[in-house]
Amino acid sequence: MILYMACTRRGFLAALSVSAATAQTSEPIIDIHQHTHYSGRSDEDLIAHQRTMGITKTMLLPSGSVYGLEADAHGNDSVLALARKHPDQFFFFANEVPYLPEARAVLEKYLKLGAIGIGEQKFFVDSNSNVLDPIAELAQAFGVPILLHFQHERYNVNIDGFHRVLSRFPKVNFIGHAQTWWANIDRGQVLQQEILYPPGKVTAGGITDRYLSDYPNMYGDLSAGSGLNALLRDEDHARAFLKRHQDKLLYGSDCSDTAGAGPKCSGSRQIAALRRLAPGAVSGKILYRNAAKLFKLS
Repeated sequence: MILYMACTRRGFLAALSVSAATAQTSEPIIDIHQHTHYSGRSDEDLIAHQRTMGITKTMLLPSGSVYGLEADAHGNDSVLALARKHPDQFFFFANEVPYLPEARAVLEKYLKLGAIGIGEQKFFVDSNSNVLDPIAELAQAFGVPILLHFQHERYNVNIDGFHRVLSRFPKVNFIGHAQTWWANIDRGQVLQQEILYPPGKVTAGGITDRYLSDYPNMYGDLSAGSGLNALLRDEDHARAFLKRHQDKLLYGSDCSDTAGAGPKCSGSRQIAALRRLAPGAVSGKILYRNAAKLFKLS
């Protein structure tokens, strides 16, 4: 009798463990940041990479007609083609260098074809200027967000003045991403903008922290090594940050590996970090529900 009860209990616990694992792996995830031909990766390898990570839906971000996002990423036609080939797995953005004369026409073309966002805007512009205004006007007309790569002295520079754009276009949702965006969770970063992956403890109240708190139209894309570093450098701060901004943060991978797992895949490491540092309801928002709401997918 005792042996039977012990075996039954072991069987129950084993079944419970399998059930819990299945529930976790079947949790829906929207990845808002991937690229076609990322560092030469094939479409087949991208599909396998996303499947291994457990991604439900992926948003493909094209390059503009020049620069390739510094990663040999392919452009609008490439993401459109893959999204049309696999509509159950992929959505796509539209993109173009904002200061090119044809930028508005190019963006409008792909937005009319079904693009659900603009970006990744990773170009040599001042984010505190009027150069983004035509892009923002188009985003407002189509009701789509703009995703920007902030990198000190390179892309969308002068992040400290970006609040002027947020104020000029309160109906446009902007998504911040990359090194300078995530370094500036720390209040002390204002004095050391040249450090793109700062280590150590975080003092809350940096530029990024304030933008997420003060502007309803500002969101954060947790992708890449910069987003992962922002969480892992100070996990006590990360827990509070994730809770504080649980309705404004979005999961993205932005990793170019082919494995979809292991130490070289920042996307899978970010999923693990979010599940560990945030309670279930919070991680569920960041991994799925926030993106579904922002991009009107549900």
